Amino acid sequence: MSLPYFKELEWEAEVVTVNENYVDMVKDSLLMESIPSHIIIHKVNAFSKKWTSKIGLGSLALRSLWFYRKKVNQLLRSKKIDLIYFSTTEFPVCVLGSYWKNKFNIPYVIDMQDPWHSDYYQNKPKSERPKKYWFSYRLHKFLEPIAMKNADGLISVSEKYINTLKDRYANLANVPTKVITFGANELDFKIAQTNNERLKLYYTTSTDQINLVYVGRGGYDMRDAIEILFKAFKIGLENEPELFENIHFHFIGTSYAPAGKGIATISPIAEATNISNYVTEYTNRIGFYESIKQLITADGLIIIGSNDSGYTASKLYPYILAKKQLLGIFNKESSAARIMTDCNAGDLITFNDTQNEAYQIVHRYITSIKKQLPIPTNFTAFELYTASSLTKSQVELFNEVLINK
Repeated sequence: MSLPYFKELEWEAEVVTVNENYVDMVKDSLLMESIPSHIIIHKVNAFSKKWTSKIGLGSLALRSLWFYRKKVNQLLRSKKIDLIYFSTTEFPVCVLGSYWKNKFNIPYVIDMQDPWHSDYYQNKPKSERPKKYWFSYRLHKFLEPIAMKNADGLISVSEKYINTLKDRYANLANVPTKVITFGANELDFKIAQTNNERLKLYYTTSTDQINLVYVGRGGYDMRDAIEILFKAFKIGLENEPELFENIHFHFIGTSYAPAGKGIATISPIAEATNISNYVTEYTNRIGFYESIKQLITADGLIIIGSNDSGYTASKLYPYILAKKQLLGIFNKESSAARIMTDCNAGDLITFNDTQNEAYQIVHRYITSIKKQLPIPTNFTAFELYTASSLTKSQVELFNEVLINK
């Protein structure tokens, strides 16, 4: 999302990424249409998961680490590079920053899109922990200090993540830091609309049913938000069935597991609340532009957040750009709640609201959809969160890092 704007801000970017043949996640070839043609992209190999999985090693970062090291070494020897920028959730790759800084005297910046080493799941039941948690927890605890000890700058989607790292690593106290989320990009909506016919829709629009859609991960940390929503909806069914009866919730792409192997985390809550007939969960991940199609075709949008106050829903921006009635359910302290409020982007429930208050908000939201009221979003305020605006913030930090070098 930043690549189209770097050049006008006097930075030239080259991308080093893993060849898609080694990636077993959902692929979306249309993403290449959003990348300017002048951007140079280098693709590296990775050890085949077919073989590494035999010893329990599936991590893309670990499988590609050696190849990244080799390729970037070649680039740094052959041309003048001012800065290395890590922007990935495959965090183990970031340990190479310290290696390249020592070898080539080049500063590096790490973008913390999620927590890396986190204690969040330490007190959670084993059933609620991610797969291979025991190994990944210890691996990240070992690797994070290696990456952070020489970092020259930090970007994060959350102030909380930055503060946690500064508490852990004294050397980060004086490096430039910025909170920068992923920007909103209207170009993505143009690409989705141009390719509408080739993109799959995961629910039907041929009935009188009102489709309320959420696209994104589920998980046990989303339980609080889902329970608030479903209990409020159930009150609506009991109090005003004529308003609530033809509503259906679609939760799409809720698991990171391979297709067909995802564990449902939303539908069990619907079953426990006795509203299963009104909820469908599709665990399989879908492509980025298919996600946009789900949003722009929906009658209304739901976006849920984690009970972690540091959680930032970067996917909030496409929801706002879809220009539908929007209901958000977030921790009051999360940046997503603040952004929705600042932009007047829709109806907001926080975990501090009573169940009756949540019901009143859901009632207002559904009424707005059925009456086809105009969306309330202040798009002038929303300009701060566009990709062009946030890329300027990235570049400001890059420039500061070079001055401090």
